[in-house]
Amino acid sequence: MKKFKAKKNKPSLSLEDFSPEAMATYLQSLGNRYEDWQIKQAEHALKLYRHFLTITGSKPKGDSHLDAWRELFDSTIKTMRLRHLAFKTERTYMLWIKRFAQFLNYPSPADLTREDIITFLSHLAVAGKVSRATQNLVLSALVFLYKHVLIQDPGDISSALRAPVRKHIPVVLSREEIAELFERLDGVHLLMARLMYGSGIRSIECARLRVKDVDFDRLCLIIRSGKGDKDRVTMLPEALVPDLQSYLQDVHSLYLEDRKDGIEGVWMPNALMRKYPSASTSWEWFWVFPSPKLSVDPVTKRVRRHHVHLSGLQRHLKKAAIEAGISKRVTPHVLRHSFATHLLEDGYDIRTVQQLLGHNDVRTTMIYTHVAKKNLLGVKSPLDGL
Repeated sequence: MKKFKAKKNKPSLSLEDFSPEAMATYLQSLGNRYEDWQIKQAEHALKLYRHFLTITGSKPKGDSHLDAWRELFDSTIKTMRLRHLAFKTERTYMLWIKRFAQFLNYPSPADLTREDIITFLSHLAVAGKVSRATQNLVLSALVFLYKHVLIQDPGDISSALRAPVRKHIPVVLSREEIAELFERLDGVHLLMARLMYGSGIRSIECARLRVKDVDFDRLCLIIRSGKGDKDRVTMLPEALVPDLQSYLQDVHSLYLEDRKDGIEGVWMPNALMRKYPSASTSWEWFWVFPSPKLSVDPVTKRVRRHHVHLSGLQRHLKKAAIEAGISKRVTPHVLRHSFATHLLEDGYDIRTVQQLLGHNDVRTTMIYTHVAKKNLLGVKSPLDGL
């Protein structure tokens, strides 16, 4: 068994002494003498020291290969678009891939190994203090780079130092606070806020709604390519129907102006632009919440009308919350949290709420039981019996 102590003729330990295999052997040897939490603590310490050895010069930086990296960045973008990744995902992945290259000081892309991923993830956990969710996002970006662009297996990265898992209780507004908030909003921002609270959709799902996905007869919204590229159906509040129908009449006028002015059709997902070339200029594919201004498509570089930008809604919600004296941090996503919590308080089954929210795992939906005002567990405190 490999000993984790310096030998007399060896002044310091090297990365080889902290290989995943050697660490696993050492930790296994602790099993009969220490508790599980102590072994976990030892594992964390070993990974931390391994990261320290990495960033203090154990790996030579070598010459920079900027031109090769520029070509690799271009190839990565092309590969992402061939695989129809969302533009937001593309931007996020490229941000972290560029930070990865910068952290390694731009070595030759051909020399990249799984150790580089482990080193970078450990650095983010220790120096960057990023969350576990951010670390997982970075890992997804790097795995995509290795598997689909470099065409190599990244291998086992379990030896990377991982950020601790933190569970956050969502911010939820009371029904009274929701009403106070809505009183201080108007126009399209009020309509979007009411729709998000009334149906539980995410802010980006609200912005991306197409006219064809609003079903007034069945009182439902069809969410296309939501989180995880999944479609789902959720409710359309009956109280919102008159205002939404009136609003869509104004949107139709804007649509007719664009057709009269010969504006490029709206953005179409995947290959639908080639399959149905005239669909992008049709009314049913037009945005429910179009931007008042034209903009340049970041992918095709064509001038067209995109959906409304979410920064406006965020700004108006924050201002309305301050005016209403709400001391909580109010964002568009808080409306979705409030939707789920209030449904549970009204006695609706958690599986139904899970389906409306589009959660893969019911445990994700269960977080709302912690903030529901009603005692969902049916347990009565002994204090209440005195």
